[in-house]
Amino acid sequence: MLRPWAAHWIAAVLLCGAVAQYSSDQCSWRGSGLSHESHRRDVEQVYLRCSQGSLEWLYPTGAIIVNLRPNTEPSSGHMAGLHVCIKPHTYSQGAHVYLERAGDLTLLLAEKDQAQGTVHCFSLADGALFVEAVPQTDISRRITAFQYELVPSQGPGAHMYPYLRPGLVTCKPCSDEEVLMAVCTSDFAGSGIFRGVASGTNGHSPTVVTLSRLFRQKSRVFAWSGARGRSWTGRINVPTQCGVHPGGDEYLLTGPVHFGEAWLGCAPRYKDFLKLYARAQKAGTNPCQIDTA
Repeated sequence: MLRPWAAHWIAAVLLCGAVAQYSSDQCSWRGSGLSHESHRRDVEQVYLRCSQGSLEWLYPTGAIIVNLRPNTEPSSGHMAGLHVCIKPHTYSQGAHVYLERAGDLTLLLAEKDQAQGTVHCFSLADGALFVEAVPQTDISRRITAFQYELVPSQGPGAHMYPYLRPGLVTCKPCSDEEVLMAVCTSDFAGSGIFRGVASGTNGHSPTVVTLSRLFRQKSRVFAWSGARGRSWTGRINVPTQCGVHPGGDEYLLTGPVHFGEAWLGCAPRYKDFLKLYARAQKAGTNPCQIDTA
């Protein structure tokens, strides 16, 4: 949606550079609107070059443009298919978040919706984030804050993450090649059973799992049950339409971790995975070695 005043905001980036009070590294940015309270029409440029990080804008006034880029060469191909996912903190308020491309602004996240803490994703090629402060007579106690991640839209299990393609989640099994790659490259991989499904929102349900083997994990989403238990427990988010059955068969469980939560990706029965892995090992086509004993 074209905003008639967008050109003024974008031009302000070139015409007037605000002297901001902020702290920043390549992953996260923290700033204060008090630094340009006297010239509210200023626009600040922010550059973040990590796969994940955060933004915190205290007492927002004016606007900021957030440029998110992977820390790779543009010609390397790593940007192809990348999406940006942002998750506002539930206390976030004071600004609207738009997508900006060549002066064209599209509303991504209204101020009133940020308290829900819902994840929103868009293609990295769609443009930068334009964060515009909502005019207020009193800006005290207002903080706009969100986390972000760069998420590949392709790869093992990517079709199961509901925020990449809202309403288009498919529960199709992964191919043999995807399963072998998933066990080697996913944020978590292990074998275990589904214990119980809790009621969920936004089209997914948190599911309690117990793992008898843990090949890899990121961010310690699964906790060791101790020497007696000889297992790990945790929760995995599963799309509602991909129903799981507590108890019963043991599965290979793989998937990504987004904003500290595990999401189900490729999940064949473990006995089927063992046969697949044995064939690949014999043929020398397995991407990595794991201890399946």
